[in-house]
Amino acid sequence: MKKVFTTAAILAVISMPIFAAGPVLGPVVKNFGPVFPLPENAYNLAEDTQYKVSMDVSRTGDFVEDKNRSIESAARFLNMHARTGIDMENIEFALIVHGAATKDLLSDEAYEARYEEPNPNTAMIDELNKAGVKIFLCSQSAAYKKFGYDEFDPAVTIAVSAMTAHVRLQKEGYQLIPF
Repeated sequence: MKKVFTTAAILAVISMPIFAAGPVLGPVVKNFGPVFPLPENAYNLAEDTQYKVSMDVSRTGDFVEDKNRSIESAARFLNMHARTGIDMENIEFALIVHGAATKDLLSDEAYEARYEEPNPNTAMIDELNKAGVKIFLCSQSAAYKKFGYDEFDPAVTIAVSAMTAHVRLQKEGYQLIPF
């Protein structure tokens, strides 16, 4: 009897060693942004190039105790590229937060007052801030959600709007990650 292997089955077997190891944390954002072991010679950022990168964050977790996975993607980006030897001096990173994700930037006190839970994003925001990530918040989203500007984590910079932050950052040479 002749055995037939599908492309999917072959790829599953080949990739098993990569995923069997499981994700690891750090080295830039030590407690967030897990990444899987990376394949050698994978298409990557150029080591001798300066990058300015921005991400748009508008989604939030399903529950008030959930970390924001989109914010954690910034940590993942930094950890992943540090693990491939990219010097973090060559990456400037900015998050533009608006919409439903606005609540994820509240200070612990403000979050707990509103949701009766500590903000699950505080430690992550702190580590991203220490890693040099700029975090911009849309003032229009904050006002629409009836949050006071003084209710946000001190690492956050209030922008006129998310649109304004995107336009200015693009003018300053930031490239938007399109998801």
